[in-house]
Amino acid sequence: MAASDLTVAPFTAFNFSVEITINGGAPLCAAGFSECDGLEMTQEVKTIREGGNNGVQVRFGGPTAYGTLTLKRGLTSTFDVWTWFEQAIADSSVVAQTEVVMFDQDGLTPIVSFALDGCRPLKLKAPPLNAKDGMVAIEELQIAYQSLTFQPPA
Repeated sequence: MAASDLTVAPFTAFNFSVEITINGGAPLCAAGFSECDGLEMTQEVKTIREGGNNGVQVRFGGPTAYGTLTLKRGLTSTFDVWTWFEQAIADSSVVAQTEVVMFDQDGLTPIVSFALDGCRPLKLKAPPLNAKDGMVAIEELQIAYQSLTFQPPA
């Protein structure tokens, strides 16, 4: 079968789960996140000019930088991320592992996952309070991570 005969539909972005585990213990979050952004890697490229040949430049891979994961969810009576942030302030050795799993349209079948290691809470933002809006209170958590691993389904 030729590659041009194969039609592949893109994944949808609304079926996902986020699981945060502190120091290998039980999962931290008891509520789902409605938004997840910041799964990214950037590799710095080093450019070297070849002596005597102005038309050639050699490029080498340099260090890799990772993004900041931003998670949003409705504020509930479960204050687990607030507790984690306070633990991380009190003890700098408190790190977490995070797994973001995307599911097929059925909402049950994992299609891809991203493993983040060395996660530390970077910013925790309470929802804006406005009596005239009547909107759901959304809290925002930003996480710095040391590595990102792409994991295709088994």
